[in-house]
Amino acid sequence: MTATSTRETSTAKKGKVLLAKPRGYCAGVDRAVQTVEKAIELYGAPVYVRKQIVHNKHVVKTLEGLGAIFVDETDDVPEGAIVIFSAHGVAPVVHDKAAERNLKTIDATCPLVTKVHREAVRFAKDDYDILLIGHQGHPEVIGTSGEAPAHVQLVDGPEDVANVTVRDPDKIVWLSQTTLSVDETNETVDALRERFPSLQSPPSDDICYATQNRQTAIREIAAQADLVIVVGSRNSSNSKRLVEVAKDYGAKDAHLVDYAEEIDAAWLDGVETVGVSSGASAPEILVRGVLDYLAARGYDDVEEIESVREHMIFALPHELRKDLRA
Repeated sequence: MTATSTRETSTAKKGKVLLAKPRGYCAGVDRAVQTVEKAIELYGAPVYVRKQIVHNKHVVKTLEGLGAIFVDETDDVPEGAIVIFSAHGVAPVVHDKAAERNLKTIDATCPLVTKVHREAVRFAKDDYDILLIGHQGHPEVIGTSGEAPAHVQLVDGPEDVANVTVRDPDKIVWLSQTTLSVDETNETVDALRERFPSLQSPPSDDICYATQNRQTAIREIAAQADLVIVVGSRNSSNSKRLVEVAKDYGAKDAHLVDYAEEIDAAWLDGVETVGVSSGASAPEILVRGVLDYLAARGYDDVEEIESVREHMIFALPHELRKDLRA
């Protein structure tokens, strides 16, 4: 399905823009951002948020303007205050520390991340070695590992497979961070399975629907694009993966930007077709800024390429819904 829109510009026509769809906010990010907004409306400012609610510079700055205070740990939250846990999830020890400080907690963990947490708990209970495919230090990986630290071993890409050690090669399972590249994850799983033929897979796909859909969408436009611009922050795993996927699938050049102002005009030299997408934590207003930037430079023919339709919606956290009903 395609839809074409044209922007007026005073510059000479240079080329076209292929706009990927779906792009931008996924259901989990939308839920998390709404959670902070609604909490501030309901309880008043300030409302504390442990870590960035989602990995996007603009979103964090906007929420700070409304009255959110972002902290690294629950120890930084005044005793008895409200704290929201980010969409990336937290380990059980974080809940325990919050309880010790008498904090009112609202858990904005994406339900798809919660699903991976539950899988880790289940397989640990059955005494499996859990090989968690993900990136060292990512909040989601820290949270999932914290569910069963004695059983979880991180595998950071195919090159890390040689470092894996297990107790029983017939009793191992792989899980994954939800925001990875589908292709790289499959490559890592294949390498693991070469070493451990009995490796079990999770009961359902761990890479979230939105990550997969945005990667599928960018594949469709990459081969046709001289340049791909992905809107997203540099600490956003899924946004960085989109740049990688664009290059892997034929884009001559690809870059990640937070704002249109970060675009280097030299990137457009000799470019006829620009692909545009955004990570799952990037708001649409930032994409519109990039389109306006391109239109002002002659790229005013925008064709939206829709590869998959999304209908997923997640309810707000139950702690917040309960207070909203009161």
